Amino acid sequence: MKDFVEYIVKKLVDNPDEVKVNQIDSEKTIIMELQVKDGDLGKVIGKKGRTAKALRTILTAVAAKQGQKRAILEIIE
Repeated sequence: MKDFVEYIVKKLVDNPDEVKVNQIDSEKTIIMELQVKDGDLGKVIGKKGRTAKALRTILTAVAAKQGQKRAILEIIE
């Protein structure tokens, strides 16, 4: 799933080399910490948070499809 999130975000931003995804596994959840360059933060969040919400929805669907734990996307500034 880490590669999936990284692939999508790299297609959205101007600086794909600056995209970093860190996966943290806990007992019931998988947390994806996403870091991008400051100028690309708005592109990842989107207007009124729509892009970020869509990313979270896709991540949840992929986790459910794979029979994984609950997945959470955190965008770190």
